[in-house]
Amino acid sequence: MVTVADRPRLDTPPPGRKARVLLFLYRHRVFAAVLAAAFLLRMVAMLGYGPALWFNDSYEYVSGAVYPDRPSALRPNGYSFWLLLLRPFHSFALVAFTQHLMGLTVGGLVYALLRARFGLPGWAATLAAVPVLFDAYQIQLEHMIMSDTMFTLLVVGVVTLVLWHRTVSWKLGALIGLLLALTALTRSIGLPILALVVVYLMVKRAGWKPIIAMVTACALPVAGYMAWFASAHGPFAMTSSDGAILYMRTSLFADCNKMEVDKREELELALLCISDPPEKRHFSGQKYLWWAENGQRFHAFGTGRTFTPAMNRTAGDFAKRAILSQPGDYLALVAGDFFRTFHWGRPRFPDAATYLQYEFRPTDKVLPSWPSPKGSTTDRDALTYDPSLPTVLIDERPRVVGTDVHDPWAGFMQGYQQIIRLPGIVLGVLLLIGLAGVAARWRKLGGPVLLPWLAAFGLLLAPAATAEFDYRYVLPAIPLACLAAAVSLRHGVTLPGRISLPRRASRVRPTPAATSGATTPGKG
Repeated sequence: MVTVADRPRLDTPPPGRKARVLLFLYRHRVFAAVLAAAFLLRMVAMLGYGPALWFNDSYEYVSGAVYPDRPSALRPNGYSFWLLLLRPFHSFALVAFTQHLMGLTVGGLVYALLRARFGLPGWAATLAAVPVLFDAYQIQLEHMIMSDTMFTLLVVGVVTLVLWHRTVSWKLGALIGLLLALTALTRSIGLPILALVVVYLMVKRAGWKPIIAMVTACALPVAGYMAWFASAHGPFAMTSSDGAILYMRTSLFADCNKMEVDKREELELALLCISDPPEKRHFSGQKYLWWAENGQRFHAFGTGRTFTPAMNRTAGDFAKRAILSQPGDYLALVAGDFFRTFHWGRPRFPDAATYLQYEFRPTDKVLPSWPSPKGSTTDRDALTYDPSLPTVLIDERPRVVGTDVHDPWAGFMQGYQQIIRLPGIVLGVLLLIGLAGVAARWRKLGGPVLLPWLAAFGLLLAPAATAEFDYRYVLPAIPLACLAAAVSLRHGVTLPGRISLPRRASRVRPTPAATSGATTPGKG
């Protein structure tokens, strides 16, 4: 008996848009459900903490958007440009909402890359995106007027573009370079990621055209920004704070006797010497940069000259002298801060006031009246940006409320934060899995695992080496560490207990006989 397959009907209309969307959601139903839950969590945060949360750095970003004619001496203005773009809406709630969308997009990029490029099962790709989607501190940081969420999206976007394409054209290289420029202008620590991508493309033998296009596309916007900075502050640079920040890094161990500072010949360096012996100094270098207290030498010339080019140069020379004179002390301090990342808990560091700014608090946030450009104050700048901010009378003075707490939504987020977070030790395990993946592919110099692993490792090491540990510096490394670990497991890295992700079955091309629509005669 011979059966012939029915011919396809040519008059059958293609599925409509609604049907295609439903089919797409069904194929990715696990991730879609997880993403919807993550979105609802962020809406709860917005209902509980309106319009946004604030950190000490937030006010300068806002001032940069209110007065966009002059670059900041302390940090690049990339995030202020984003605030400036949204300024016509006069809404910090909109800023927070866009940042929540950025956080969800990071999770989506992790899932899409692992699913489409590396063939992970849906549940495994979803699991890799869970930390960035559900970590309470990630949600809290997204709700804050800070650059970190935007920076994370840009870094993950760059890594996704590089890993998604097996070959990189010069046009794609230029696009990656532009994203790297935005990354560097958002946080200056993003510029070294360009070197990582260049090294990866060289290992991948992508050719010189895409590399040159990428470096050029990155260099032009960064050079333009540096020229703008030079017109305002003097040096051809992105900031005039790198030396001061490095001084903060060395302030805990720098000993002017060991550095052999001549107090007569090197008066400028001598003025930065800290009189307290290292064993009696504060456990955080923040004290010796930001806190203008009695005996704090960095402010010997006055708090208004903290980040001038001359002071930055002197502080940088002091810090380099300290590192070269006391390399062992420096490396020990860097190692201590690096491994601080991998605690199970969250010890209070660098001080209680800073630590609590990363928590969903039960009280409203009254904005400080610190000096800002052009004779204004930080609270007035915030009110200029968003006139809907409420004001209250405190000590018979009107004060601006930047965060208005509403229960029960706020109470829910406070309880959620006590339970749902990624412990540092788990991040350490993810990095070890990624490192095992790099080692397993040593013949290919780490293969596709190398870039996300190096980026995650570098984002954790750089603050420890140049500034100081801070909990918000950890979060951008998490999606990259998850990517590296997931790709490592996908490529057969076996952990103790033989834990590894199943490989997708190879596709078999059907033979002509199988597609002819005929079957052989049966018996009986």
